[in-house]
Amino acid sequence: MIRIAIVEDELRYQEQLIEFLRRFQQEKDVKIEIETYSDGDEFIGKYKAQFDIILMDIQLPFIDGMSAAEEIRKIDSKVVIIFITNMAQYAIQGYAVDALDYVLKPITYFSFSERLNRAYERMKKRETKYLTIRLKGGITRLELSDVYYIESLGHKLIFYTKEGELMSSGAMKELERELKNYHFFRGHKGYLINLEHVSGMNDSNAVVKGIKLPISRTKRKAFLEALADYWGDVIK
Repeated sequence: MIRIAIVEDELRYQEQLIEFLRRFQQEKDVKIEIETYSDGDEFIGKYKAQFDIILMDIQLPFIDGMSAAEEIRKIDSKVVIIFITNMAQYAIQGYAVDALDYVLKPITYFSFSERLNRAYERMKKRETKYLTIRLKGGITRLELSDVYYIESLGHKLIFYTKEGELMSSGAMKELERELKNYHFFRGHKGYLINLEHVSGMNDSNAVVKGIKLPISRTKRKAFLEALADYWGDVIK
């Protein structure tokens, strides 16, 4: 089942999106649960990371969609956000809140279904996966989605995670090989980055949870390509 929130203040677009979602549901033979909201303020007040996908208008009463998305990202890094708007120039800024894509008004089913299918595929990629690491005095199992990035310091590995920092020992090269199929990218010899938590690029740095991590000049192109692929071509 896919849980989808529609955050849109215009009733005609709410109804159109519901109609498109029902059509998509039949085509993909997947159950979709829908909730609708008319303003971003109301939505944020009730948000508890209960949705898989959010379809959000950028122009909303009380709080705009971009600001609402920023608040959502503070408590939920996994939900897929797709902006619905008639202003492409604002939607493109969505990479700052890890928005997957945007749909321009007036909405066509072809355009909408392409974006929704991309979101559906991204959800499937986010099935829970774990990594077991050795710590001083024992071992622990980490959910990969909770790992922001990993730093190599000599023979030590520091895991920066949702729960804080963890120190282990081992070779970064071996870890890179183990995680190569799970959207982790080594953009610099000292850092292995989870693309899920990259919010953007700043000069020669990737921004991860507000921290700037260096990307080597020789790896920059490959890193941007990997990031664009993960984001669903948002920044191409």
